[in-house]
Amino acid sequence: MTADFDPHSVPVRPAATVMLVADRPDLQVLMVRRTGRVVFAPDMWVFPGGRVDPTDHASDFDRMFSGLADAEASRILEVARGGLAWWLAACRETLEEAGLLLAASGPDRIDVEALRDAVRADESVFADLLLAAGIRLDASALEEVARFITPPGAPRRFDARFFVAESPADQEPHHDAGEIVAWDWVRPADALARWAAGEFEMMSPTVRMLACLARYPDADAVMQAARRRLPYRRVRVIDPHGAYRVVLPGETGYDSAELEVESGWVRLWEPQDPGGGNGDGAR
Repeated sequence: MTADFDPHSVPVRPAATVMLVADRPDLQVLMVRRTGRVVFAPDMWVFPGGRVDPTDHASDFDRMFSGLADAEASRILEVARGGLAWWLAACRETLEEAGLLLAASGPDRIDVEALRDAVRADESVFADLLLAAGIRLDASALEEVARFITPPGAPRRFDARFFVAESPADQEPHHDAGEIVAWDWVRPADALARWAAGEFEMMSPTVRMLACLARYPDADAVMQAARRRLPYRRVRVIDPHGAYRVVLPGETGYDSAELEVESGWVRLWEPQDPGGGNGDGAR
């Protein structure tokens, strides 16, 4: 970066990302690896996701979605209107990056691969294709559980909403070999251990959300906790210049941690997990 670069000049773009969970047979989450050729998060392991486009807000939500009205989605996200645009982006990006069509109903047979090819060629056609094919998305199948804003200084900044959903049982993921070069089902605790060993490069919000998932014994427990829609709790950071660790209220070191380093809020913050553990997650 040049000496006159203003880190605050980078626009903050809305984004949506999805943690797809499944019992295989124990709790695992789908992660994808980004190519090293991208500007934002090169070579990182992430959850499928991407930006919310302006066209997402122009969609006919009433015809496209079931299970959740836009007014309720907007209330959950604390936006004035157009909350379902984040749900639409979450479903589109999951289709594009992982080859999975979430929470869909309609025709007896949906050609997911053809739909994906069309979206990869032009993301803006996703909503129109759903309407033309008579496909409806069940928005209640995705729960919003966190929000993270990229700190100033990054070449790309996002205000990302994290969703959680159960992976479709009748579909198998496959990456696009473009922006995404690999995928894997991983136990949250195993992903954290591989990250700690330097084998699994991830951003701090991804690490934090894996620690949240590690509290739960199975996918059903995760979804039950998500549907409670607990109030946001602000994350803090321990030793931002050394062993960077994001913590929540009730976790060791939270009271003395720095508040402003990481702009993140999560809903999966129960101090006790449903399986009777201590709720600290794997670190």
